[in-house]
Amino acid sequence: MKKYVKRLKVYDRIDFDPKAIIAGMRRLKGNRRKPTSVALEEELLDELKSLADKRGVPYQVLMRLLIADGIKRLKAA
Repeated sequence: MKKYVKRLKVYDRIDFDPKAIIAGMRRLKGNRRKPTSVALEEELLDELKSLADKRGVPYQVLMRLLIADGIKRLKAA
């Protein structure tokens, strides 16, 4: 049976410091990023936006942080 990331318990509690995120955004401003397209279910996108709003950061930034965190976890495994 496949396990989907959104069902993993390790993603139930992820804490980010909004001030550190905003500082990081300012520090990386102007760095080249390649635009990508990811098709997300509407419910998942709504949940992502809600979580980002609670943390006081843009949802795209939260999405990038979650992807980066997931890559670090995969490399460590």
